[in-house]
Amino acid sequence: MSSLRIGSLELGSPVVLAPMAGITNVAFRTLCRELELERAGSTAGLYVCEMVTARALVERHPVTMHMTTFGPTETPRSLQLYTVDPEITYDAAKMIVDENLADHIDMNFGCPVPKVTRKGGGSALPYKRRLFGQIVAAAVKATEGTDIPVTVKMRIGIDAEHHTHLDAGRIAAAEGAAAVALHGRTAAQRYSGTADWSEIARLKEHVTDVPVLGNGDIFAAEDAARMMSETGCDGVVVGRGCLGRPWLFAELSAALNGKEMPTPPNLGEVTQIMRRHGTLLADHHGEDRGMREMRKHIAWYLRGFPAGSDLRNGLARVSSLAELEDLLGQLDPTVPFPKDAEGPRGRQGSPGTVALPDGWLDDPEDTLVPAGADIMHSGG
Repeated sequence: MSSLRIGSLELGSPVVLAPMAGITNVAFRTLCRELELERAGSTAGLYVCEMVTARALVERHPVTMHMTTFGPTETPRSLQLYTVDPEITYDAAKMIVDENLADHIDMNFGCPVPKVTRKGGGSALPYKRRLFGQIVAAAVKATEGTDIPVTVKMRIGIDAEHHTHLDAGRIAAAEGAAAVALHGRTAAQRYSGTADWSEIARLKEHVTDVPVLGNGDIFAAEDAARMMSETGCDGVVVGRGCLGRPWLFAELSAALNGKEMPTPPNLGEVTQIMRRHGTLLADHHGEDRGMREMRKHIAWYLRGFPAGSDLRNGLARVSSLAELEDLLGQLDPTVPFPKDAEGPRGRQGSPGTVALPDGWLDDPEDTLVPAGADIMHSGG
């Protein structure tokens, strides 16, 4: 379990940070890498940038270009593209190659957000098998002759009646993808219920020539080890489980490499991590925007810890690094990591009907690029 090869990339840990909009920017990735190094002695996993839209990248949208920022020592640099058009996909991947923007390209075919699927993007797109294959092939063609691997992240399918992952995994591998990752939910499930790891096992049996990574309901190191044992997958992709716990990657690296597990941080250590996160966000966005971004992380960090409502409310409105420092200084640093902080976190919501373009399910062989599906800002 100690390593994972994705094309030219040799990772010392089979753990991947899932790209999350508004979360996995350079500040969060830097923090995760620092904590893995500090607590496990390595930066062995793969930390993926939040999703950027291929068209916006090609058009050099300022927000998108800012999102592609990587740390000066960050390696490998991993960038996820959202795309629906083979031609734009090729242009974006070629731009990444020509301008040395990243060392790895992941492709998003798993987003279940209604504003994405109703246009035919994200987790809706693999239903169009030929179009899906053309998009993957375009990215692979653009990276020919380089060490930049292309990978695919997807869901089981649209809903219980329309599973796409087995065909999509086979097609992606045949078109040159270096690995495929599967979130064990359909788009209709969104983030509700329980991820179906048995479908990850089925994909692993079906796709044998490239690594298969599993995603869904990894909230502790034990979950990752169990997923790999139960499904036979080659690595794990971690999303919501690291919200408010950027040190989780140190625990995962240690557990999957047979090392002693780091001791969970007490409240004093957590507040130090929060300070560092705030500073990194301020460096990336400027202090005002950085503190607005920091607010969303507060409840995740303090989950299970004793903190009065006034203090929590103050932190939820924090507007400067000085204010963040003052408020965090009011917490008791000796409080140990609470049992209540374990378990699922982040968005869950309820299952629902997937919004799709009119007639989307009529012809899975249709190669018509869905209109307007990539006219959006990155990270949406």
